[in-house]
Amino acid sequence: MIGFHGIGNSYMFEDEEIGSYCPGLEDFEHDRQSRLGGLLSKTTKNSDEDLQEDENVSLKGRIVTNLIGHITNDLAIGKKIKSGELRKRLREPVWKVPDCFVTEEIDMGDFTMQLLSSKENPNTERVILQLHGGGYMGAVRNAYYVFAGLYNEVSEGCSVLTPDYRVAPEHPFPAALEDAVASYRWLLDKGWFGSQIILAGDSAGGGLAMCLTMYLKDHNMPLPAGIVAMSPWTDLTASGESYETNYEKDPLFGNTKDSLIYVNDYPGDHDRMDPYMSPLFGDFRDFPPMLIQVGSIEMLLSDSVDAAAKARSQGVKVRLSVYEGMFHVFQMGYLNIPESKRAWSEIKKFLQVIKEEE
Repeated sequence: MIGFHGIGNSYMFEDEEIGSYCPGLEDFEHDRQSRLGGLLSKTTKNSDEDLQEDENVSLKGRIVTNLIGHITNDLAIGKKIKSGELRKRLREPVWKVPDCFVTEEIDMGDFTMQLLSSKENPNTERVILQLHGGGYMGAVRNAYYVFAGLYNEVSEGCSVLTPDYRVAPEHPFPAALEDAVASYRWLLDKGWFGSQIILAGDSAGGGLAMCLTMYLKDHNMPLPAGIVAMSPWTDLTASGESYETNYEKDPLFGNTKDSLIYVNDYPGDHDRMDPYMSPLFGDFRDFPPMLIQVGSIEMLLSDSVDAAAKARSQGVKVRLSVYEGMFHVFQMGYLNIPESKRAWSEIKKFLQVIKEEE
């Protein structure tokens, strides 16, 4: 029996077949609706009708959302969470690699990367480049190695490369983009084709995945096969409608203008509308298929909705999934809350579909 989790390295996924690393995510029927024409180029609002628990938000989802709001509204620690100060000062123990994986640390000079692979029968058809979140001010943390394990699982064993790219204030724009480009070039130099690379990222990392794709397109480099973006930060000008409509609803960033959404050292004196920083203002034409997931109560909801709408208008195949009542990067609930579990299942389906439609 094997398993994998990330919080305290306890085990969450279990399977009775030794050597088969499978958490038992929801299976999907591959009918015509699972093809690109059905999966992509539309928006879905994910409520709990699939799980038949509640017509809006699951009980676990509500509990976690309320808990986040309670913690972030605590005067002693909440301000440090919203500003990113706590994340930046976070010190974690070395991540204990589950027995089913092997990892390799790669020194890139200005930054390091970790390559996670299946110990047995790795999938060599594709590779995933994961760009972590943190508002361009927080370095990689153990949660993203958990994400790497999940991406490995839902991709049927693909290796996952996670760069610990440089962050502000020490390294403002364009440091993060430069490191993302360097990471992508490293994969190309190792013999991977662009059509074999999947970009994945959350929050700032989701926006960075789009910035990277714009850079690759502008510089006539091979484009990736697809993009998975969780609550992507695509508009550093904070001009979207949801910055106002969800201001009092967002449990993570709401009710303050002192959060890293507004006060951020990454842009420096640079124009925040630069597409290499805020991809919403860029050109999405010729982009690969994108899966964008976002919570309905996020202040960054508009970042996803507006980017998806613009990309579609420029001919890009996009699936935008708005998860009712969910907070920023709710996928960090792993399989512990129904909405997060379903989001990872959706990623699995997305990866399967773009593979089938090659």
